[in-house]
Amino acid sequence: MTLITNTPTLAERMATFAVGLRFESLPPTVVHEVKRRVLDSLGCAFGAYSSEPGQVARSVASAIAGSQESGATLWGTSHRTSLDWAAFANGCLVRYLDYNDTYLSLEPAHPSDNIPAAVAAAEGAGANGRALITAITAAYEVQCRLCDAASLRAIGWDHVTYGAFSSALAAGMLMGLDVHRMRHALGIAGVASAALRQTRVGELSHWKGCAFANAARQGVYAAMLARAGMTGPHPIFEGDKGFEKLVSGPLPVKGPFATAGVGAATGAPDSEWMILKTSIKCWPVEYHAQSAVDAALSLRAQVLAGTFGGSADGIFDAVREIIVDSHDAAVDIIGSEPEKWRPTSRETADHSLPYLVAVTLADGEVTQAQFEPERFTDPRLLSLVARVSVRRHDELSRLYPDAVGNIVTVTTNDGRTLNRRVDHALGHAHNPMPDEGVRAKFHRQADPLLGEARAAEVAEIVWRLEELGNMEELLGAIHVPERV
Repeated sequence: MTLITNTPTLAERMATFAVGLRFESLPPTVVHEVKRRVLDSLGCAFGAYSSEPGQVARSVASAIAGSQESGATLWGTSHRTSLDWAAFANGCLVRYLDYNDTYLSLEPAHPSDNIPAAVAAAEGAGANGRALITAITAAYEVQCRLCDAASLRAIGWDHVTYGAFSSALAAGMLMGLDVHRMRHALGIAGVASAALRQTRVGELSHWKGCAFANAARQGVYAAMLARAGMTGPHPIFEGDKGFEKLVSGPLPVKGPFATAGVGAATGAPDSEWMILKTSIKCWPVEYHAQSAVDAALSLRAQVLAGTFGGSADGIFDAVREIIVDSHDAAVDIIGSEPEKWRPTSRETADHSLPYLVAVTLADGEVTQAQFEPERFTDPRLLSLVARVSVRRHDELSRLYPDAVGNIVTVTTNDGRTLNRRVDHALGHAHNPMPDEGVRAKFHRQADPLLGEARAAEVAEIVWRLEELGNMEELLGAIHVPERV
């Protein structure tokens, strides 16, 4: 078709890329990485299935009926709701534990947040596994390359704002939109979806884990409207009152959108695909703290060696001071506000560098137990948190985001100074988690709900995702027994 202008807009270039992308053009490494992300996301969702925001979102979405032909399933149930509400409710589950994957650049993000929206759209359209994999890949390309182009948090907007574009594009691909309607979907999604950074400032709320799910809901809704013939604002990025002028500033996007028809859609090298540059989390904490948890965990035995009888309880008496040297992004996001030293919500605790280092030293693990109210409000633990100082470190800041390092130094009351530096936590793109680790992480969260045998069945389905004719087998397998 003929594009509206001689110089294609960014939305038109994105649309052209998405509509032209084919499963056959994806390298095997990319296909495999998508399947790893789908399995990881399902595990995160199972881990959050009984969470309060997960239940709230599922309850609200359950009141909305979706048709058998075009609705989508609320994960773990047999209820079909509208596509956009399924994207929201399932997205809240994937994100709640702060355990899903991460991309770090000028703007940090969690691109697997796009997966629930893509699955909902695929189910509603009767799309197959290959189409789903292709759409997820495209969503990663769009969101991560926007994150490379401009920081939103630096000017008061939340990173999920980019997710409205990526989820609209993925949903539009699965709904079969052409370039013209895809451009309209991007316009509708972009004009209505700028999100305030207040979501991640000070004492954090449930919305921290739901904000992207809402952006994805907007993206799917925009694709639904465009499919039905609704037109959207254009040009959404370059317009006089458009996204670049009012939200992001200039977007010097690279890769397949830099010039129409160039890049991933025409066979980019494997290393250029953005999903390969994202990282899987080992711990259910904000990503900038992953290496700090690793460092604290490795120091714990040395600290305990100096306590009476090596007692774990003695660590509270053994530690005089803890210093965390970190990069600017970590200090700004999780290590500077006073609320981070006295968290009163789970969301604040998993975004608190001082709390996470202290609780790792105290407990020797970071699981959901460390985010129960009775733990993060424990006076003795908070006395240890109060001994943590966070400092900016010039070298770590220069290395970021290629390295996401932390240096933890513990001074003990018996005169020892112990320190450990970790630049790349396990799961980082430069230190990938093996498939066995991804599978084990999935089972830790899925087995309590599904049982080991059913969870293994789900994993087997995901590993052959490209063979599925539709989403029915996968969604049937993840049904949670009523006893839960």
